[in-house]
This record gives sequence, C-alpha cells and structure tokens, in this order.
Amino acid sequence: MDLLVKFALVRSLGHDSHMTDFVLFKVQAAYNTGITFSAGSWLPQPVIALALALLVGVLGVFVVRSGARLPVLSRAGAALLLGGGLGNLVDRLDGAGVVDYLHTGWFPTFNLADLFVVAGAGLLVLGTLRSLVREGP
Repeated sequence: MDLLVKFALVRSLGHDSHMTDFVLFKVQAAYNTGITFSAGSWLPQPVIALALALLVGVLGVFVVRSGARLPVLSRAGAALLLGGGLGNLVDRLDGAGVVDYLHTGWFPTFNLADLFVVAGAGLLVLGTLRSLVREGP
C-alpha cells in the first residue's frame, strides 16, 4: 500500500517538495537518504539498504520461527513491522532514498511504512508484555 502511495505521489507531485493539504497532513514529496529523521544521510545508500535488509531478514526469521507461539497482538505487530520495513527497503533500492510524504508541520516528514514500523514495534512489545503479565513469574 505504501509503495503505491509513494508511486502515485511522485507521479502527481514530481520530485520536488510541493505541498498539498490532505485532511490532518500536508502531503509533500521528500527524499530521506538516511535512516530515522535523516540520521546517517552521509552513509552510502547501499550500506543503509544492506543494513535494512539484514534487519528485515532477521525479523522475518524470528516471525517464521516463533510466530505460532506469539500472542495475536504480537503477531499483528510483527506483521506491521515487517511490512513497513519491507516497504521502505523496496523504496530504497533505487538509490534515491525513501520517499516521505506526510508532513504535520511539527514533526519530521514520514510515510505510511514508517507508521507501520512504529505501530508494529509498539504492538509487538505490548503483546509480549501482556503475555508475560498473564503468565506470571
């Protein structure tokens, strides 16, 4: 879904930073060549893509090996986290960086895959903690 939005956005707005109002956000095509909040933007794109591919790969192996034992909330979180990571990885493969497009004015510009990563990580942790509390010491 995120990749389709990015594709449509770049096709309609172009590669510049033109902004359009959309509900709670301004839509803006911005390229993030670094990682979170553009940190590490000085690193070569292949290095960032390789690191992201390794992280997504490790998460994928974890989900396959332990998915059946994870609580439902944690599985949902892992799926969102994996999907968001894959979306940003595929977007990064062209060497231009990740297209970020949701701009609030008070927070750095981000994309739907970033939302999936953050929500997924939160659900994975929350589901795991809830499971630990229910099982007890």
